[in-house]
Amino acid sequence: RKNTKRVPSFRKLLRTSKIKLDNKLKNKQYKQQSAAKKYRKEQKKLRQAVRDAVCRKPFPLEEYKKKTGVEKQEKEEEEDALPLDMMDEDDLKLMQDLAQKASFITRDLSSNEPVHIKKRKNESVIDKYEKMPRRMQTEPEKELIHLLPIKDKGGIIPQTMEKPVLNITQDEEEDTEEMEVAEDGNEELLPVLTPEEMAAQRRRKLQERKIHIAALAAAILSDPENNIKKLKELRAMLMEQDPNVAVIVRKLVMVSLMEIFKDIAPSYKIRPLTEAEKATKVKKETQKLREFEEGLVSQYKFYLENLEQTIKDWKQRKLKKSNVISLKAYKGLAEIAVKCLCELLVALPHFNFHNNIIVLIVPLMNDTSKMISELCFEAVKKLFKQDKLGFASLGVVKVISGLVKGRNYNVRPEVLKVFLHLRIKEVELKKDSEDIAPKKKFMTYKEKRKNLSRMQRKWKKAEEKLERELLEAEASESKEKKLKLHTETLNIVFLTYFRILKKTKKSPLLPAVLEGLAKFAHLINVEFFDDLLIVLHSLIASGDVTYRETLHCILSAFHILSGQGDVLNIDPMKFYTHLYKTLFSLHAGGTNDDIGIVLQCLDVMLAKRRKQVSQQRALAFIKRLSTLGLHVLPNSSIGILATNRVLMHTFPKMDLLLDNESQGSGIYLPELEEPEHCNAQNTALWELHLLQRHYHPIVRKFAAHLIVGAPAEGSGALSPDLSRRPATELFETYNMKGMTFNPPVASVMPRRKDTFSQTDSFLNEELNEWLQKHNSDTAIHKPLDFVKHLKESSLL
Repeated sequence: RKNTKRVPSFRKLLRTSKIKLDNKLKNKQYKQQSAAKKYRKEQKKLRQAVRDAVCRKPFPLEEYKKKTGVEKQEKEEEEDALPLDMMDEDDLKLMQDLAQKASFITRDLSSNEPVHIKKRKNESVIDKYEKMPRRMQTEPEKELIHLLPIKDKGGIIPQTMEKPVLNITQDEEEDTEEMEVAEDGNEELLPVLTPEEMAAQRRRKLQERKIHIAALAAAILSDPENNIKKLKELRAMLMEQDPNVAVIVRKLVMVSLMEIFKDIAPSYKIRPLTEAEKATKVKKETQKLREFEEGLVSQYKFYLENLEQTIKDWKQRKLKKSNVISLKAYKGLAEIAVKCLCELLVALPHFNFHNNIIVLIVPLMNDTSKMISELCFEAVKKLFKQDKLGFASLGVVKVISGLVKGRNYNVRPEVLKVFLHLRIKEVELKKDSEDIAPKKKFMTYKEKRKNLSRMQRKWKKAEEKLERELLEAEASESKEKKLKLHTETLNIVFLTYFRILKKTKKSPLLPAVLEGLAKFAHLINVEFFDDLLIVLHSLIASGDVTYRETLHCILSAFHILSGQGDVLNIDPMKFYTHLYKTLFSLHAGGTNDDIGIVLQCLDVMLAKRRKQVSQQRALAFIKRLSTLGLHVLPNSSIGILATNRVLMHTFPKMDLLLDNESQGSGIYLPELEEPEHCNAQNTALWELHLLQRHYHPIVRKFAAHLIVGAPAEGSGALSPDLSRRPATELFETYNMKGMTFNPPVASVMPRRKDTFSQTDSFLNEELNEWLQKHNSDTAIHKPLDFVKHLKESSLL
């Protein structure tokens, strides 16, 4: 009969769970043990029966001992006790004959006792046990093979034969002795390697592993569908057991697998097949593609699990049983594993298990290791910047929000600063209101039949077909879908921000929250504006926050008022006053970096709200900013002067500050904290004359430009590369973080005729001798005593 059992395919093996395979193996082993046990029992019973048949001789049924007189008397008494008078003579005689004969049915053949021995009353169990024959077992029982029996006059004679027993124990002992001798010989033959030979052996092993990894990777990349099984072989090298090369080999395999998955992963998410799809017959190519996809997903899953386990082992400081890799080396393995996960997070946002990678990466942003946290930060930033639609960004934001809440807001501020890299600023409700409007649907058949002629219907059909093809070819994401995802993402971000503002006002997360509110404030719902402005002002008035945090509060408030907050009737004068009175807390030291936020605040408060700003307020800010430009670093001075230039162009009559004549009554009060009442129109920008003598060339250019009225053209105008750039960009461009001049100072080459060397000779020989003597003598430093010199000069 032909064997119809098919070898299970790779796809079927992948579908079969590990538990099912274990259960099948256990059932098979149990059946084998039961069959062996049953066979042993049958053999044992058969051997026992043969021993009884050989050792015990059966007594003939007709021969039995004659009864003694006592027994006869007892028998007669028993017969007298029976109601024999009720029986016929024939029946009595028949019973007596039967009593003298043993019944074959009731007789136990394995016993040599008389038939009615059990009827004896006073027999002891111990006496019966003692009467049984004993046999000392001096040698182990031999297993018998039962042959065909022989029949003769006496009956059936069973035939047996001893089973030949191989001397296994002796062979095993000989083998073990040979192995021990061989091991002893090997131990004796192993030479003691020098450090140079051990290093050479390690290099050779490492080179072999590298070649093997390269060969497997090249085979997979050349034909992924046919060589998908080699992924398993390559992944098995993650468990390298050679302690000399284990760490390097595992790192190489991790990186190689990461690059392979980046190359062979398709540009779509692979979903599991349904039962109906599995049952249907498909082409060979389709079946091959399905097996490739299932194998790829399963190997990708196992690879991610290996990376996760490596990181967990390092975090828990846990060693494996094999102890191939030390705890110190586990940190390097964990860093490589995190790098691979970060690369896959950015490179495969569309593929399977992307959410699982996010769940692994986001908690590591709060890790104590600076290198690992920085890797995770950069990966999430890249993901936010390249995510056009918003699916991946939404997943990351959800996990971050859960992490912050789960840790009770005890996380690093950088975790929340990642929100600043979201691409949600591109979505503006006013701009996208037309894009997200419902598009005109195609006409139905009834509408066409009613309103169009036959030729028009034909043209309309062709036109609709063409429009559908163009939409498919364009493959652009729906604006409505994008806006919905961004809205959901922003809701989660603002929910996290508001929780921190409400519960932890003195938290180190507050600067990141205020910075995020300053960026996304124009997208907040109008219903929250009043409450949010009250919270921001209370934070400023409390004095519990730093100066940088107060600047973020001011910036957030004006972002709110500059967007949808235009419709609100809110006076932000308290924010103007606070910024005006705290400007002089900035200086050239640690607060110099805060000037970038101040420039953003001034742009939103004055330039973009010029209709709500009075002339007195603008004059006061220009005067105070000019004074501030004297005691900050050059890049800050450039940003401040660029802001003054914008304000002089935005507000008319700012040239009052370039004239020394007073306008109106009163004098300038620089110490007053109210910009509206400090009489700034009665002062002049004398600071510009000092800035014209600044060592930085760009500062000098701006000061000279402002002192002539900031003209747009002419001799006093700025170059286009300075006039067209905003103040914040100029502040960053001319930054001096590297402790170098920016722009660098031009080097001056000394003239040839001014050079002098010691080898030059003079015409006067005495002068030459004196110079040589002076050069040869060692320099002696004497302390200068000015008091003694003054006394001597006074005596003279």
